[in-house]
Parts: sequence; structure tokens; C-alpha cells
Amino acid sequence: MERISQKMRKLAPEQDPLRLGTGWSREDLSRVQILVESTYGDSHPGSGHLTRLVEAARQGIAQAGGHGARYFCTDMCDGESQGTDGIDFSLASREMIANMIEIHESATPFDGGVYIASCDKGMPGCLMGMARVNIPGILIPGGVMRAGPGLLTLEQMGVYAARLERGEIGEEEFLRAQEHACPGCGACSFIGTASTMQIMAEALGLALPGSALLMAEGEEILEYARQAGRRSVELALEGVRPSDIVTMESFENAIRVHAAISGSTNCLMHLPALAHELGLEIRGETFDRLHRDMPFLLDLRPTGRWPAEFFMYAGGLPAILEELRPWLHLDVMTVTGKTLGENLEELKKNGYYERCRAALEEANARWGLKLKREDIIRPRDNPLGRDGSVAVLKGNLAPLGAVIKHTACPKEMFSATLRARPFDREEDALDAVLHHRIQPGDAVLIRYEGPRGAGMPEMFYTTEAIQSDRELGRSIALITDGRFSGASTGPVIGHCSPEAQAGGPIALVEENDLIRLDIPSRRLDLVGVQGREASPEEMDRILEERRGRLEKRAPRHLRGVLRLFAEHASSPMEGAYLEYSQTT
Repeated sequence: MERISQKMRKLAPEQDPLRLGTGWSREDLSRVQILVESTYGDSHPGSGHLTRLVEAARQGIAQAGGHGARYFCTDMCDGESQGTDGIDFSLASREMIANMIEIHESATPFDGGVYIASCDKGMPGCLMGMARVNIPGILIPGGVMRAGPGLLTLEQMGVYAARLERGEIGEEEFLRAQEHACPGCGACSFIGTASTMQIMAEALGLALPGSALLMAEGEEILEYARQAGRRSVELALEGVRPSDIVTMESFENAIRVHAAISGSTNCLMHLPALAHELGLEIRGETFDRLHRDMPFLLDLRPTGRWPAEFFMYAGGLPAILEELRPWLHLDVMTVTGKTLGENLEELKKNGYYERCRAALEEANARWGLKLKREDIIRPRDNPLGRDGSVAVLKGNLAPLGAVIKHTACPKEMFSATLRARPFDREEDALDAVLHHRIQPGDAVLIRYEGPRGAGMPEMFYTTEAIQSDRELGRSIALITDGRFSGASTGPVIGHCSPEAQAGGPIALVEENDLIRLDIPSRRLDLVGVQGREASPEEMDRILEERRGRLEKRAPRHLRGVLRLFAEHASSPMEGAYLEYSQTT
């Protein structure tokens, strides 16, 4: 069968001379043509190093007889935008990365693709774009940065900032932490959204076994990139597409891995959005069902003790998969052309675990530690916890659901009745927390921050301010229709759906209403007004009266990308992907 790239050459006679002018050779024009798409740019450490992987992948492509063409769509950095209006663009940027991959591939179709990213929106954006264009392809995770002195990692900066604001530390200590929190390139060294999505790509079978969270500036990751480049040519010749690899069983495996690693709550938007691109449906209930009774195994930050660079030292995702064998679909296909079970057996034979063990010994010597593999990845019969890591709550406050990472929530907050303190902007809520206007027993609500309201920014600094206060961190909850950083911990509930901008019940909450949080029963309900409990029937009447008085708010963003996102984003619990009404 004639390859699509060669058909295009016949249809577009100007294509050959234009590519020759770009530096292609005459021989390159007839080779297997591979789109090498990355989020490289000077935007942040997670993308600043990706040209190393791009060139290594192109070497592998050339070794297999293909030609790799470099295309770029730089991602933004959530961390650099935290606390500013720039964070409003974060989730929308995921859609734009997927859109640009669609444009790049569709304008001049390629035979196959290699997709390279590291971080929060680059990873899911590439996965969504990869699924949408659905040409044979492979994803290369961009790796993780090392921890700084004293095992300092970036997610600790929020606590440093809150302590500086309260006068608990001086400027010098704060500046010293800033200088050392990011000692090099790669995803931030904790199990936030970036690390979670690298692991998800491998768990879905779209990245090579053992490739998630390698050292971003090391040599091993370059060999993985070359191997992925070679494999991309083979996939193009075999005609194996992402839709041939990823099935509902693949997603179930990935969600069980998410439970075991205490993955970012943002994954509850990214996997449903990716499934949507593949014509499958995943909802919050899917996560809740698959997390139940699953062992939580990974003792890495933010919910555990160690930086994410320790992941590979303990055996990486393959070691997690070995512990989860009883729950996994081992017969699912992967990008290697082999099943998940076959990949795991091959890793045992090719020295993979011996290399991980040697890396752990080197790390122990460097940091003065005596860690064993099971100190990082616990065995399934001795887990850190049960029921995975997230729960999806429903009730009259969140009819379509809300998400909490219960592994990061104090046990005393698992069942609580709290006083509502609603805010329509995160800035106001943060000020109230920092200046002690929030008291134990309060429920801080931040609304109009969902996809249609503000673009669904993260409430990172408010959560950090709460968690850095020893009393508040164990006695209040934060509830929002926005979302949280993968680094967030504490009693925080996000993705509350329907969102306030869409008229959801969170828009109807008033000062001193009573909110009942019941994680074991998966409930989130308004149960009273003005400090007085009311029956469910009375609450229904009160909410209906308030709905009749509710004035629809104009969107916060009236032009550009965020106006488009506000008009077309689906519910947070559906994935917040762009949906377009059908016209005839």
C-alpha cells in the first residue's frame, strides 16, 4: 500500500521543492516520513531540554530508514503563572496543543509520529493530539528533574511563600529555597500532574516500558528516545495506530495505576478528554469505582516522603505494574507490538531491574540514605493505604460530582459538618486565609473559577496557605469549581460540577450555610442555612428559591482563547474538553 506521504507528494507538486529548501535531501523525500512534535521552548525546565530528545529520536528514525521532521508547540508553565491571571490559560493550552498537532499533521500528512513532552498540559495535549490525528505513533516522556539540596522540591515553595507572608521566615531563607528548588531540567520532582501524565502515557501502552520519569538530563533517556524513533518507523510500516492500542481495558489499567501512585486529581480531566478523542467515555464514577479497594503504594511527594526522581530507582512503572498484576488486563496491546504481560516478562530478562537497583545504590550514596525498593514502592500486601487515592463525591452541592484526593486529606476531615464561607474570586479567599478571617470549622468555597467561568485555574496558593497553617490544615475544607495543582494536599475538593457559571448549586451557597462532607459515603451536601440544619426537602425548596434570584454573570473573559474556551468547554467531570454544537 502506498504511504500517505508519497500520495501527498503527487498531489502537491510544490511540496518537494519547499522541503528541499528546508534542508531535506532528495532521498529524505521518499523515506518513511515521521512528524516529530514536541513542546520544546524556553518556557520552563520541563520543556527547555527537549531538543536533546528530539534529536535523539531523529537519530533513531534515520537508523530505521525514515526521516523525522521537527515541529514545535511550546507549552506554558503552571508554576510560573500561579497566583496571576496567567493561570487562567493553563487548561485551555491543553486544547491548543492538541489543535496544533492536528493542524501540523493534517496540513501535510505524515506516515507516523513521535510526540515529546514532560509537563502538565504538554503531556495530555500531546496525547489528545496523538489520538485525534490517529496516525501510527509513539510518545516519549521528557523525564524528571533532580531534587535540590536537602531533597528540596518545587512544591514546597508554596509553604515557604505562606510562611514568609506570615513573618515566620526571613527573606534570605525564602530566596535560598527559590535558588535551589529547580536544579535542572525535567518535570518537577513530585507526583504532580506532569509526573502523573508521564506515568499514564506508559500505563496506556503509548510509551516504551520503563520510559516514564527517567532523569531528564541523563544519558539513559536519550537511548529511550532513539529506540522510540526506531519504533515509530516500524509502527508506520505496520500501520498500527493509537486507536488499535488503547482500549477501555487500557484505561482501566491506567486508572488502577493512578490509584496506586496517588496521582494528580487533574488526571480526572485529562484521561476523560483523551478517551473522548478515541470515541470512549470515562467519567468520575469510573475513577471512583476502580480506585475502591486498590492499594496505594508509592511513597513519593506530595503525599509521601521522597522526590519523584526516586521512582525509577525503585523500578519505575514496571515495578508498580508487577504489584498490581492481580487487577490488570495483561493482554492489552502496547506500542512495542507486544502485550503488557509480555513487556513485563521481557523486562525481567533484559536487566532492567538490575539497572534500577544500581541507580538506587548510587542515589543512597549521594544522599546519605539507606533506602530499599520497598521504602519507595510498597508491596501490595503492605500498602500505605486502601481505596486508591481519590474519591468522587456527589450530593445536592455537586450533582455531577466533585473530586478529593483522600490520601492527602486529614482523617479527622473525612466526615465533617462545616460553615460555608463563599468567595467569587480566589484572591479574596487567599487574603481571608492569610489574615486569619477563616476559622476552624469553615468551608472555604471558591466559585466562578470553572472552565466556563475563568478557564479553570488552579487554587494552588490558597491550598498551600491552608496546609501551611497547622490548625486550619486539619479543621477546614476548600471546595471549588476550579481545580488544584498536582502538588496540592489537604482537605481540598475540586471540579465541583455543574460549575457556578453554568448555574450549578455552588453558585447558590450563602454565608453560614452548613455543608456536610462525608468521604466514606462519597457525599457532599448542603444541609442547613444560617447555622441551622434543615431537612432535605427544606433544602430543596431553599435552593430553588435562590436559583430564581440568581443573576447570570457575564463571562470573565470576553475575547480570544478564553472566550472560546468559556463558550465550548464541557463539564469539569467530563474532561473540560472543547465541545461544539452540531449545525445543519
